[in-house]
Amino acid sequence: MSRIGKHPVEVPSGVTVSISGATVTAKGKLGELKQRFTDDVDITQEGNLVWIKPRHDTQEARKMWGTARAIVNNMVHGVSQGYAKNLEIVGVGYRAQVQGQDLVLQLGYSHEIRYPIPQGLTIQAPEPTKIQVSGADKQRVGQVASEIRGFRPPEPYKGKGVKYEGEYILRKEGKKK
Repeated sequence: MSRIGKHPVEVPSGVTVSISGATVTAKGKLGELKQRFTDDVDITQEGNLVWIKPRHDTQEARKMWGTARAIVNNMVHGVSQGYAKNLEIVGVGYRAQVQGQDLVLQLGYSHEIRYPIPQGLTIQAPEPTKIQVSGADKQRVGQVASEIRGFRPPEPYKGKGVKYEGEYILRKEGKKK
């Protein structure tokens, strides 16, 4: 039995969840998210609770039970409160700023990197060394933050690069004489 899937998803006030077949749509103050699930799970709504149950007693249906419940929970949380990832830039001369619909990064290369801000997400640079990626879709927020970090991952000797806020960089000792 799935320890996650057996709990219902509570729908807060201000969020509407509609289920049509295997497609779940969540609407809230931060937007609308839509997800299609496999036919291995049954999704029903009773009042302000969304229940997910496996349709069959197969291994695949039991796998999708907890996964579907987690995705629906992330959708409901995303449209009501949203998700955010914070990034820090470490290094002399490394900085970021938002210009129009682009995030402009200067990360020690001979050129600046222009990253177009995806639709449905907001990217802010409150300081030249901090970036905040926020939006309703947890997967897209994490993916965009990972792509930005991938332009210059932190290196282990001085820790220079783009890292997640609170991320610990394992440091190596430099060469000895």
